[in-house]
Amino acid sequence: MADWVVVLLVTLAYLGLSLAVGLLSGRRASQGAVGYVAGDRALGFVVLYFVLGASIFSAFAFLGGPGWAYSRGAAAFYIIAYGTIGLAPWFWFGPKVARLGRRFGYVTQAELFADRFESRTLSALLAVVSLVAFVPYLTLQMKGAGYVFSVVTEGRIPIWAGAAIAYGVVLVYVFHSGILGVAWTNTLQGMFMMVLAWTFGLYLPWKLYGGVGAMFEALAAARPELLTPPGLDAAGRPWTWGAYTSAVAVSAIGFSLWPHYFMKIYTARDIRTLKRSIVFYPTFQIFLLPILFIGFAGVLRYPGVVPADAILPTILTSLDLPAVVVGLFCAGALAASMSTGDALVHAAASILVRDGYKTLWRPDLEAGREAKLIRRLVILIAAVAYAFAVASEISLVKLLLLSYGFVAQIAPLLLATFLWRRATRPGALAGFVAGCAVVVALNLRPEWQLLDLHPGVWGVAVNLLVGTLVSLVTEPPSAERVATFVDA
Repeated sequence: MADWVVVLLVTLAYLGLSLAVGLLSGRRASQGAVGYVAGDRALGFVVLYFVLGASIFSAFAFLGGPGWAYSRGAAAFYIIAYGTIGLAPWFWFGPKVARLGRRFGYVTQAELFADRFESRTLSALLAVVSLVAFVPYLTLQMKGAGYVFSVVTEGRIPIWAGAAIAYGVVLVYVFHSGILGVAWTNTLQGMFMMVLAWTFGLYLPWKLYGGVGAMFEALAAARPELLTPPGLDAAGRPWTWGAYTSAVAVSAIGFSLWPHYFMKIYTARDIRTLKRSIVFYPTFQIFLLPILFIGFAGVLRYPGVVPADAILPTILTSLDLPAVVVGLFCAGALAASMSTGDALVHAAASILVRDGYKTLWRPDLEAGREAKLIRRLVILIAAVAYAFAVASEISLVKLLLLSYGFVAQIAPLLLATFLWRRATRPGALAGFVAGCAVVVALNLRPEWQLLDLHPGVWGVAVNLLVGTLVSLVTEPPSAERVATFVDA
């Protein structure tokens, strides 16, 4: 049997295991929206830890991270920089959100903000922006899955078909089990990826150079520009500190505000479980180091790999490794893609129904009908993202940074909700719209950017300024209502 066939069979076996876990995990959930979207608010520490942690090991980390280390060197360390501090704000606002969620029945992010500012329009805007941010992020995961299948089968399975196979499995268990399917498959995938990351991340430098230290010594001698902070930009020129630090800032701001992440606050069994998960969360960054080692190891030994995001599967298939081992590592890359993609497609469908359709047109929507509608949108959203994955040629990491620019605009809403009693509905709406408009404009016309900063930074600055000014000149909200949130 040809090696590529063995690799493919091992990969398909892993997909089968993920499907079984995803289907079985949803048996105990209630049939309404709270069961499908929030898992009946019953996730314990271990599962919640892996649900949050496995999302780091997305196609962005497993494929885009090595791709950046391979092509842009030290620039890839921005991933660790923002990931280490990204979830820290949850320790402050997470318990508030969890308590309010139980009190008022929230299961999405927009429900909290729309209630605070008494605005159905804000709920709809957040639903639209969430979808705009989710589609490129989900596209990223699908492209990653397609790369894996294409490389391990030596091009016999094209990228579009590989993405379809992996995300066909994701669709089935998300459609059937909702958040519990996401949670338990993420636990499996997170454990699997931990083992594979360290195994291959240490083995590869040893195999090619004699060790991690020897690898970096060789790089320092042959390609010192890759190890000179802050690395290179997409064109191969030295990345400016302004661009680097603003990318870290926008990512750190947006990290804890991703709607699919934010929604996991509502799933925690209790406040103690939530806080423990937040405290231990940064330990996942330890497992990003060996993933970056993979990209650095390929610089001198595998020059000219295009696209750079395919460096991991390219190295795998070129080494003299048993086919079963190669298959396991390819399954790990798929696990990275699926562990984020399933959460994204589930959250996107939930948000569109709860924050868009139900809020604007059907506030009396019955719980069972609501869950059925979310399931149907799971399929539609995945289809849209798949179309982008097949047609788009944008870098995986570039897609992620684009999404973060929009998500960062939620930060002023969060601050206003819990810190500023004077914040008004017109101020919240005006600031949010202005910030998103700036992000769109600077992405369409990058020559307008000042100081080489990420568009999301300018968006947040305009968001805060406009929101503050409009709030100060409009009628203040009810003090009693605001106290519910500020004093939560």
